[in-house]
Amino acid sequence: MSRPLFIREIFSSIQGEGMLVGRRQIFVRLTGCNLDCDYCDTDFAKSDTCKLESNPGFGRFIDIPQPVSLQQMTAIIADWQNQLPGAHHSISFTGGEPLLEADTLAEWFPEIRKLIPVHLETNGTLNAALRSVIDQVDYISMDMKLSSTSGVVGELWGAHRQFLELARAALVSVKIVIGDSTDEDEINRVCEIIAGIAPETPLFLQPLSLPDGTLGISVPHIFKLQELAASRTRDVRVILQMHKLLGVL
Repeated sequence: MSRPLFIREIFSSIQGEGMLVGRRQIFVRLTGCNLDCDYCDTDFAKSDTCKLESNPGFGRFIDIPQPVSLQQMTAIIADWQNQLPGAHHSISFTGGEPLLEADTLAEWFPEIRKLIPVHLETNGTLNAALRSVIDQVDYISMDMKLSSTSGVVGELWGAHRQFLELARAALVSVKIVIGDSTDEDEINRVCEIIAGIAPETPLFLQPLSLPDGTLGISVPHIFKLQELAASRTRDVRVILQMHKLLGVL
């Protein structure tokens, strides 16, 4: 039998970031993360219960006991697809960092993909973990962490480079959070990695959202960073977090 997982919440919403922005997805938020980014506003702590949306998209939740089994997960997917035929494009495993549970996801993904395509949202640092699931992932949204916005200590460029080399086996996009302190060197490093490994990879510049709802970057600086990135790589897009604009999960 497949191992169960501790899951923070399961809900239906609109993808607000990256390559699948605007798509309706089933979201599975796992617990735990290997990084501690300054801008992270997500509660992914482990608890005794998982919050499950009582009906997809209603915004009302019930608590179910932890951990959650694969059989429970596939039953939820099948039920929601019966309730809303064709509404959900894919299922997004997010966190935290879902690849901390790669051994279990390697067992789950083949069964889930029989029902719906799999989208992995990841911080792009756990290369060995990705290797164990890459054959069962359809889409990857990979963050590259900039020290100017994430506050993560120590360079992650080498890990991001190795990760993208593996991730290109799926449909992968790269997202970076940009702020007023983001500089040209960081943009150049990101573009150098993309251009050298997978030039066709879309790069999404996501303006930093502050706790009060304002942006942590001026429009002129957004334009400056977009112009620089566009001169170095083929496909550059600026996208705000659409789910925050809509006021949904």
